[in-house]
Amino acid sequence: MTQTAHFDEIRPFNDNEYSEKIASLIQEPAFKQVIATVMPEVDFELFCKKLLSINTIEEFQKQVIVPFLYKLIEHTSDGLSNNGIESLTHDKNYLFMSNHRDIVLDAAFLCVALLQNGYDTCEIAIGSNLLIYQWIEDLVRINKSFIVKRGVGVRQALEAAIQLSAYIHYAINQKHQSAWIAQREGRAKDSNDRTQEALIKMLTLGKKGNILDNIRELNIAPIAISYEYDPCDSLKALEFLQKSKNPDFKKSQRDDLVNMQTGIMGYKGLIHYSFTPCINDELAHLEGESDRTTILQAACQVIDRHIHLNYRIYPGNYVAYDMLYKCNRFAEQYTAEQKENFEKYIQGQIAKMGEFSIEDYQFMHEKMLLMYSNPLKNKLEAEGKA
Repeated sequence: MTQTAHFDEIRPFNDNEYSEKIASLIQEPAFKQVIATVMPEVDFELFCKKLLSINTIEEFQKQVIVPFLYKLIEHTSDGLSNNGIESLTHDKNYLFMSNHRDIVLDAAFLCVALLQNGYDTCEIAIGSNLLIYQWIEDLVRINKSFIVKRGVGVRQALEAAIQLSAYIHYAINQKHQSAWIAQREGRAKDSNDRTQEALIKMLTLGKKGNILDNIRELNIAPIAISYEYDPCDSLKALEFLQKSKNPDFKKSQRDDLVNMQTGIMGYKGLIHYSFTPCINDELAHLEGESDRTTILQAACQVIDRHIHLNYRIYPGNYVAYDMLYKCNRFAEQYTAEQKENFEKYIQGQIAKMGEFSIEDYQFMHEKMLLMYSNPLKNKLEAEGKA
């Protein structure tokens, strides 16, 4: 067994595996159906020939994935922008950690921003719960994704966490590949973004020795993702409503697919990525600290502060805040027309979900205002202006 064989079931595929995996993938009827949905202008036979002519993962990303993402940005948004990437250096590899807005696109748009600024694309953490079919798993692993095992037993969960942590350390420090992982398992449905302590703990499990050193070895660099409009906002509000009526409600696999498709193809308005500096220097004061919980909580607080301070705030966020808290605190930040347009947008999104009682409509309406106002609320708290 090679040194890295114990990563084989979760790691991205290598160049020497590309041809076999792509040949299998194009035989899947469901893959053809997905291509017809997201790339309707493409001749599938010619597309398959192009896929088979490619030899490396880098070629696959640059010739297939990136052009698709640029078209997606053009057709489903008003533009993708970024700032702060000058805080990174080309001689380091990073664990990018961001708030989680979209199941698929958070990491995809990050890779676009990295390429635009002269960096290689990064590897991507993806939960096994989303890999409903084998062909989906093959596709994401061709696209530099590694698997986070979900839904396993308690003992297996610890083993999986150790394996995942060890792989992330290996990717960054031996493969010299940057990687991305969301700051929490699953999206924050109300956009109240908080780093899960359990996630930081997981990152310390893959190596023996000092916990603080294990964290700093990963060069964690937080990223704040800001969407003007979340295509899945009404789906999230409906899920809140379903859970309010049935606390045991859980999304089905079909729900996950609908969320993925809606997030990819839905309108997003402006999208902005704020890169922030690696947190290592801010953890220096913990040198000599022996309490594990203190270290984990401090790391979470630093990451959260980076993300909260660097949200891009749009007119809709200001409108939502004033509507939710029944005030005019930010009335100067938007026009009457922008307020009217945002209210119509919210009403239209809820209307897509069907007919509701007045009480249920009001519940969903409030949840949508909450998810649009929380980035502003968290930014104000981080700035000491709450």
